[in-house]
Amino acid sequence: MTETIYPSIPNSYILGGVHHVTAITSSAQKIYDFFTNILGLRLAKLTVNQDDYETYHLYFTEEDGKGADMTFFDFKGIPQGKHGINNIERASFRVPSDASLDYWEERFTKAHVPHSKIQEKFGQQTLEFEDFDGQRYQLISDQSNTGAPSKGRSWQLSNVPAEHGITGLGPVFVKVENPEGLRLVLESVFGFRYAGTEGSLSLYEVAQGGNGAALILEEAAQEDVYAYQGYGTIHHLALGTTDPDSLNYWIERINAFRLPNSGLVDRFYFSSEYVRVAPGVLFEIATYTPGIGALEIAKSGLGQVDSYEEALITSGFWIDESKEESGKQLSLPPHLFPGDEATKARTAAALRPLDTSDTMRDRSMDDLWTLERVEQRKAGSPIEALE
Repeated sequence: MTETIYPSIPNSYILGGVHHVTAITSSAQKIYDFFTNILGLRLAKLTVNQDDYETYHLYFTEEDGKGADMTFFDFKGIPQGKHGINNIERASFRVPSDASLDYWEERFTKAHVPHSKIQEKFGQQTLEFEDFDGQRYQLISDQSNTGAPSKGRSWQLSNVPAEHGITGLGPVFVKVENPEGLRLVLESVFGFRYAGTEGSLSLYEVAQGGNGAALILEEAAQEDVYAYQGYGTIHHLALGTTDPDSLNYWIERINAFRLPNSGLVDRFYFSSEYVRVAPGVLFEIATYTPGIGALEIAKSGLGQVDSYEEALITSGFWIDESKEESGKQLSLPPHLFPGDEATKARTAAALRPLDTSDTMRDRSMDDLWTLERVEQRKAGSPIEALE
């Protein structure tokens, strides 16, 4: 594998950084409560896995759907996963300042969320924590960020103060058996550049770098075991590209390097290509614009936006549903779920209770949920049942 196929990546096609992270949860209801009532993120879209109707797909984001997209599958009957070698180990969320980390450390303590002490990594202050499945995350302060500022803003209806709310995704941690091989893929194929090593961690950046455009390769320790996917682990991470035209460039480039890939996939909310970069490690290239089907709806005048030009700068989550209604009930992109397919998907979902009806409720005056409260709520039961 060399750079002779494509000596350089044209400026207009350089990847923008982390687009979203998709993980696996043991409970759609519990992850909804954890993200909305503890992390202060909004449910932007409630749908199903487009390849498995018996699996919900929940998309969480900040106020405008532009920065903190983390999504979850709840595959039926899947066992608990294991962290370790050949795995995407941890996702990060950006917060505005070092003082924000002090706020979150106290919040996690009160909520009984397992967390570390605040620590420095590559010159940035960070705070690691876990959810009820042992899924691994960290918060990272943007106070000393030298790259592009976060495009997002904290969710206005959460009970997290705006000055401390999550605004975007930060570095994603990957641990592989052959870090040198993945390094070559990151640099030669995707255009990342090496930015330093601290202990077992090596930082790679793309575009303007900084907290929103970084991956961290973690060197496996001798005692580490091999990972396997299940609930509590990450399914894949996505890197962002501008639009369908730039995605076509990446499809051609990845094919030229002969990496296993899916080719073009229209997810409606964005268009994508999936690529296997190492054993057990799946990347996605996803567009910042809505997907092909969503843009076609906007062109036809049937979407929730006023024009095609507006669609290009609107989150794909809010093309078929308004921002105010999105997430309250099951949404099925019409061109992906025509006729009987929509009936099948709705029937499957009806058999699996999940209550997200309060997703746009103003939580600003709410008491903080504890992890125990999240774990006690039964699937589909109303919040009032816990009062």
